[in-house]
Amino acid sequence: MTLTRRTLLQGLAAVPAAATLFSIPRYAHAAEITLRYGNNLPLSHPLNIRAKEAADRIAKESDGRVEMQIFPANQLGGDTDMLSQVRNGALTFFTPSALVIATLVPVAAINAVGFAFSDYDQVWAAMDGPVGAHVRKAIEGSRLHALETMWDNGFRQMTTSGEPITSAASLSGLKIRVPVSPISISMFSGLGAAPASLQFSEVYTALQTKVVDAQENPLPIIQVAKLYEVQSSCARTNHIWDGYWFIANGRQWSDMPDDVKEIVSRAINEAGLQQRADIKALNASVEADLSGKGLTFNEADTESFRAKLREAGFYGEWKEKFGEEAWGHLESAVGTLA
Repeated sequence: MTLTRRTLLQGLAAVPAAATLFSIPRYAHAAEITLRYGNNLPLSHPLNIRAKEAADRIAKESDGRVEMQIFPANQLGGDTDMLSQVRNGALTFFTPSALVIATLVPVAAINAVGFAFSDYDQVWAAMDGPVGAHVRKAIEGSRLHALETMWDNGFRQMTTSGEPITSAASLSGLKIRVPVSPISISMFSGLGAAPASLQFSEVYTALQTKVVDAQENPLPIIQVAKLYEVQSSCARTNHIWDGYWFIANGRQWSDMPDDVKEIVSRAINEAGLQQRADIKALNASVEADLSGKGLTFNEADTESFRAKLREAGFYGEWKEKFGEEAWGHLESAVGTLA
């Protein structure tokens, strides 16, 4: 299935943000294995569109032996709740942002080093290569299993309801929502902002009620979560690339028959590659859509942010925290940072 930009945008506009469980193919006999998958995104997001295709494929290729149920849009709770559920086995699968799983596996946040990646070539060289392999090994040590293909969340941009963000100086004292992530807090503190860690499910209300004045997320998230309704401007900062690890409960994964593992992993990994292409296509048109909804875009002096982070000792601090091996893998893909 090829998702055109028009198809994606129509889907984003037409599908409600909260919806019931996806429908799945029905077979004459009941499924022998039920896989429960939760995520925090609306049905309309490319992640859920492709996950639904993967679920259909799994049911078909297993001849109905395996059923993957999808619970989107925080139906099963926030990120912290679902991370706990996948660890204790209530969920089989969860797709946390790298920033979320880093609360459990700290090195998973290495892709969130501020201004590390200049483009997607560098991102996939790192995450499909030595950086991704290093992180997956660490995830395995936390009673979880990470599938090989990381799904795309995109480069994050900064938005605000006040004055546009144009340089590092614009962040001085700014109340900005960040994920529940030590590296995000560290980065924005180093930039002089006042970061507040909130679950994604709380972001819209926090912006609406002025608990915070700003936030940062990839453009498709800003779109599907309708954050443009409570923000006025967006700075093109590309300050962090973030993605989703498709993780499984370690025991449930190891207990699956080998043929089922092969069917499930192939369907999910290939769907992830398609989702990456979807996000790339969507990013090319979503800015125009958001502009039409009233969000004003501006360029930002990204070098001022890097200089401020160097001055604050951000890169040196996180090189030490991640360790020489992990940092070396990152710099092999992006060049010297610290």
